[in-house]
Amino acid sequence: MQKELQLLEKKHCIDWREYRIGDIFEVRKGKRLPERVLEDTKGNIALINQSTQNNMVARYSGLQGENEIYVGNAITFGVNTKCFGYQTGQFYTIADVLFLKADFLNSRNANFIIPIISKALPPDGWDKIFGLVQMKDLVVKLPTSNNKIAFEYIEEFLATLDAERLATLDAYLTTTNLKDYTLTKEEKEALEKIESVKWGEFRIEDVLEWQQKISELNPLNLDKLSIDDDKLYPFYGQATINKGIIEYLHLKDEVLNNKSGKPTILIHSNNQNIIYLDTPFYLKDGHGATSVLQAKFLDRYTAFFLMSSIKKAIIDRFSYNAKATKINLKNTLIQLPVQPDNTPDFAFMTTYIKAMQKIVIKNVVEWADRRIEKTKLITTTTLEKFLKLFQS
Repeated sequence: MQKELQLLEKKHCIDWREYRIGDIFEVRKGKRLPERVLEDTKGNIALINQSTQNNMVARYSGLQGENEIYVGNAITFGVNTKCFGYQTGQFYTIADVLFLKADFLNSRNANFIIPIISKALPPDGWDKIFGLVQMKDLVVKLPTSNNKIAFEYIEEFLATLDAERLATLDAYLTTTNLKDYTLTKEEKEALEKIESVKWGEFRIEDVLEWQQKISELNPLNLDKLSIDDDKLYPFYGQATINKGIIEYLHLKDEVLNNKSGKPTILIHSNNQNIIYLDTPFYLKDGHGATSVLQAKFLDRYTAFFLMSSIKKAIIDRFSYNAKATKINLKNTLIQLPVQPDNTPDFAFMTTYIKAMQKIVIKNVVEWADRRIEKTKLITTTTLEKFLKLFQS
């Protein structure tokens, strides 16, 4: 792939040049919204906040009002969370959201430009406000041809990258047998039974076991613990992006958690983020803010069912100011399917999640197959032309 991308640059005579954001985008700041807009949940106008999930969309509203609605086709940016989104339709924003607009902007080149802007941001820990003025003055490097931003190159670059990613996805689905998404008799029955299943209430502590003696690490001390080795393990923080993984490291054995790779659920008290893992891992110091949960019955299927039940129970109950501490979590009630003896029906949970996985995979496979067929001919023809052009 690297060779193909180099050929693309050569074909378009690409030169990477610096641009000031304020010179190529109209940069604006959101305004404080009235409570009636924040509370409304009916409509199709996106309410953009600083969320790191769901493309920064908090909910949808339908209320009209002067200076409240912005036209779509814009990059949005959370001032405090440093997160980005791309909005195609109309949207509202809260005051701490910036948005960037330009006539050249579309969904494809936005996906190219956003990572470049993100990379140019000041590093974490920068102690100054990064707001409207700072965004306008931010300098980024973009591909340039004939003294203009090379949008044709960007389009072909993304198309080539798409083809590679789709091929990787197709190979993964084939290797893991995930392309076999035909539901078994038991899985069909589980999907039908979900509407009539008997549910019971359980304290989380009565279902899962809190793990003790978990090692938590200060990021400033990682260099002292580091081992020069190719075997890397995930280092988890409380972020909601990238499953909370900060980076992959190999540290001294005594600070490694879950050495046997048991199925594990992490719940972060500050943001109620829930993560599943089944590998050894390191954990960032959060003063005990992360609950590490295991159980004899736990596997990836029962874990995902439990995680959805836990998320449903804690999403409105806890917040940053009312944290999901270990004591509060232990006594939180969750609903689970039960057997005739009123004990959790883990076999049903497993079958149900397997069925749901196949439904999701079916949609992914069908989407991938369509995209692969659509891009295969175009990409192959384009690359053949590049190779003929530059092999001479």
